[in-house]
Amino acid sequence: MKNQLKIAYLAPEIPALSATFVYNEILRLEKSGCQIVPLSVHQPHSPAREGALANLESRTEYLYRTPKGTMLRDNLYLLVRHPIRYLRFLASAVGDAWRAGLLNRIGLGLIYRFIVAARVARILQKQGCEHLHVHFAHIPTDIAMYAAGMAAIPFSFTAHANDLFERGWLLAQKVQRAKFAVTISEYNRQFLIGQGGSEHKIHVVRCGVDPGAFAHDRGRATNPIPKIGTLGRMVEKKGFDDLIRACGLLSERKIAFNLEIAGDGPLQSDLQKLAGDGDLAKRVNFIGPLAHDRVPDWLQGLDLFVLACKKDRIGDMDGIPVVLMEAMLAGVPVISCRISGIPELIEDGKSGLLAEPANPGDLAEAIARLLSDDTLAHNFRKNAVEKIQAEFKLSDNVAALNNLFREVVQ
Repeated sequence: MKNQLKIAYLAPEIPALSATFVYNEILRLEKSGCQIVPLSVHQPHSPAREGALANLESRTEYLYRTPKGTMLRDNLYLLVRHPIRYLRFLASAVGDAWRAGLLNRIGLGLIYRFIVAARVARILQKQGCEHLHVHFAHIPTDIAMYAAGMAAIPFSFTAHANDLFERGWLLAQKVQRAKFAVTISEYNRQFLIGQGGSEHKIHVVRCGVDPGAFAHDRGRATNPIPKIGTLGRMVEKKGFDDLIRACGLLSERKIAFNLEIAGDGPLQSDLQKLAGDGDLAKRVNFIGPLAHDRVPDWLQGLDLFVLACKKDRIGDMDGIPVVLMEAMLAGVPVISCRISGIPELIEDGKSGLLAEPANPGDLAEAIARLLSDDTLAHNFRKNAVEKIQAEFKLSDNVAALNNLFREVVQ
């Protein structure tokens, strides 16, 4: 077995502020001795700007920025040099497009992604990559399953949330073609099995966090008025509207608090309108996006972290948000909702509280309970750190993934 593996990593955006788990995984694998060739479908809309990421960004290939002439040359090269292999996977792409609906957006997209896959296959060949791993089971895995085939190397993928619940096409076929599939929760694993994925090929490997980046040996924050924090992209599934409504109920009950909302997104103006211009608006502060290296210090100033996740109108929902793990590791009591894999992270009444999704009244009760009970908050902090250390530590979970790679690349 080789001591050093050369693995290509493909994700929608590298390095993206909204997907810290991808670049943290890459950096950790490189520290363990793997050589990583980073590939990204798009250039990040909101790139992460930490100092350690400059080198990663500079060597990432952004596929959708590739000139059309280069794409054409790569396809012709593979057709001439490996005609049987090229035509086999072209036929596979056409069959997939037919299955998905040849003339709809997904079907046409699959054909285009086959063309992009030829570019990826050439990179894999030139770089001498032994394996291709992908984050997200939708567009990046579309590209990967054709590219890996044309390059004659194995591939695997990690499934998260949106790529399953909203854009989960051809999931059974992707599991079948991959050497293995990884997902972040048992909830997701059962979902994939329910879609026809082979049970023995699907592994749960958590997205992890680095304990060294967060100080958890702290008492309750010393804010004169309790500070509640939440962080994320301002989209429906994050439930920021439910949290603001819950805070409105707390305000009516004369419960003291301030709420800081970190992040941005398409619903920001709607959420600011929801907060209004009265007493509630004075308690709600939109602080904008935070660079990931600023998150630990921000968490240290909170009395409570709340993420009111829910299913949106088209069925999308979160998996297990990394920011919940970070808050727990930082020693901040957490509240979230009973949805998807979140109960696998937050054990209700032991390491945090869970409210019913899309239920501001239930959420308000949970917040009021935790703000008024220092003993409960103390117990949650202790149990939450133990939970993260046991199941969600970045080094342990990257090691598990590395072992799966090594089983494939002999």
